[in-house]
Amino acid sequence: MQVILTADVSALGKAGDVVTVKEGYARNYLIPKGTAQVADAAGLRRVEAIRQRQQAAAARRRREAQELAKRLTGMSCTISVRAQDDDQLFGSVSAAEIVKVLQGQDVIIDKSQIMLEAPIKQLGVYQVPVRLDADMTALIKVWVVRA
Repeated sequence: MQVILTADVSALGKAGDVVTVKEGYARNYLIPKGTAQVADAAGLRRVEAIRQRQQAAAARRRREAQELAKRLTGMSCTISVRAQDDDQLFGSVSAAEIVKVLQGQDVIIDKSQIMLEAPIKQLGVYQVPVRLDADMTALIKVWVVRA
């Protein structure tokens, strides 16, 4: 029996997949639990329409990420902080502070996109990667200077 998965099912597939399962498994487990529906013509059309919308949305997000990558490439930001004589900071520079400075330059990103291995604790110039998509990153230059 062919069914359309409405939720991810381990060892079977992801939501929207059309899979063939034994009739008893479908009628006694998948359909009553709400994780699948019978694969009829109307259901297949709905699944195809949903899949096309998801692909269009993914393509739009990809284009937006590419445009943002172009803007970010070569961009730099300066963060002024208090530091000791040996260039050690009183505190550290985190992803949240970098995001705040970038917002001042009209770049809206989330702090989870900043790929800092550890907070910055010394004065200097740092190349910080920004993850824009699953396989797309851009490098920004962060200048940490004495206040």
